[in-house]
Amino acid sequence: PVTFPLILLGLAVVIFIAGVRVLPEYERGVIFRLGRYTGTKSAGLKWIIPGVDRMVRIGLREIVMDVPAQEVITRVNAVLYFRVLHPDKAVIQVENYLFGTSQLAQTTLRSVCGQAELDTLLAERDRINQQLQEIIDQQTEPWGVKVRAVELKQIDLPQEMQRVMAKQAEAERDKRAKVTLAEGELQAAQRLADAAATLSSEPSGL
Repeated sequence: PVTFPLILLGLAVVIFIAGVRVLPEYERGVIFRLGRYTGTKSAGLKWIIPGVDRMVRIGLREIVMDVPAQEVITRVNAVLYFRVLHPDKAVIQVENYLFGTSQLAQTTLRSVCGQAELDTLLAERDRINQQLQEIIDQQTEPWGVKVRAVELKQIDLPQEMQRVMAKQAEAERDKRAKVTLAEGELQAAQRLADAAATLSSEPSGL
């Protein structure tokens, strides 16, 4: 017959197995005991009290996130590079740090690019990228999220703007062509004048 000590032993084994957790090197486990934060577990084999403790897994690897295109003076989208530095803050300070970071990136992209001239967006991408990174990183810092970089990915010009730029480019090409033609005619006239001067000074040359 099964004795009481064996029943207790079996129950202890079941409870132990139910509380075993394995965390890979790139994850941390944020522990809550009866709703209260008690600490963060590092990688390896860990044990929590079943039914009492709750563990939230947070990844530490860098996340590459596409920021959807935003309508400003043109359509602009970007790529965001960030990672979690403080797993406890990423769980406690914000409901969903991925969604929150994405929303911050979108609103910041609209704000910064909406204040910039089109020529600035096209010619000063590095400066715009740095400005975006600093603003977003400052706002996500309370969540334990570090924004390493922001890169403007694509700038889609409106069709009307494309037509205007095409006309400007065509006008610039015509201008250069006319200048080249005028310079050629000037050189030809100068050579004729030089030849005429030579002939007038040396009648024998005629």
